[in-house]
Amino acid sequence: MTDFDLQRIALPTGVDLDVAVAGDPAHPPVILLHGFPESHRTWRDVIPDLARDHFVLAPDQRGFARSSKPAGVENYTPDKPVADLIALADHFGIDRFTLVGHDWGGAIAWMAALQQPARVARLVIVNAPHPFVFQKSLFDDPAQRAASQYITAFRNPEIEAYIDRIGVAAFFETTFARHADAAKMGADERAIYIDQWSQPGAMTAMLNWYRASAVQVPAMDATPERPAFLDGPFPPVTQPTLVIWGLGDIALLPVQLEGLDALVPDLTVTKVEAGHFVPWENAPAVVAAMRDWGV
Repeated sequence: MTDFDLQRIALPTGVDLDVAVAGDPAHPPVILLHGFPESHRTWRDVIPDLARDHFVLAPDQRGFARSSKPAGVENYTPDKPVADLIALADHFGIDRFTLVGHDWGGAIAWMAALQQPARVARLVIVNAPHPFVFQKSLFDDPAQRAASQYITAFRNPEIEAYIDRIGVAAFFETTFARHADAAKMGADERAIYIDQWSQPGAMTAMLNWYRASAVQVPAMDATPERPAFLDGPFPPVTQPTLVIWGLGDIALLPVQLEGLDALVPDLTVTKVEAGHFVPWENAPAVVAAMRDWGV
């Protein structure tokens, strides 16, 4: 098991984050953002390679592991972790950086690229849907709508009581473990996940990312009013962007790649053999794609 130098960093956004720090600060900076329900360890097999010639930061985002868990759904709207990201870069005196995000970390990376183009120099997305494409697919693609019904379950205010009844370990086996390659995870990592999920307030904080999101997930038999922004212009992502996509992802389907080139003019797409948790299910492919692209 690879261990990392974790630094506890207090940010002016009001949270303290544990941040894996690797590499020489004089080298080009790369910031890695994990998704649900993980931590900096999402990148455990990616960080060592990048750290050879980059300064690497991989925070445990707010609500996860032992980072701060502010109470209230309103503290997990996407603008909050975007602000954490910029504050983290400021803390290390980093102006422009390459931003890499997976899952929810990718959602934050898309938003940061759109809202902070002066700070995000290049963008790498790993199995995280573009906000426009994702919302459109939830209205127009029945398969993606069906695959995303878990989001409604995660927003259910009673889910924490259910987890308390069955225990964190059982919840791990009945949810996460079914969507990941357990053989590549290993017993040590399983223990780390359960420890992180068991931290006081962690489960609610992680689920609050879903509750705070404005994404609409219609029920399968519903015909809600279509969001107006889906039928108007959407701002382009101006940064050079690499999208790495694990084709075995059963939560985020390949429809997420359709029409992406119109929204991201400088786009490279690399498809790899992996499920949703690409950064550790196929870390060599992620590293190779990033290196081939010029990271």
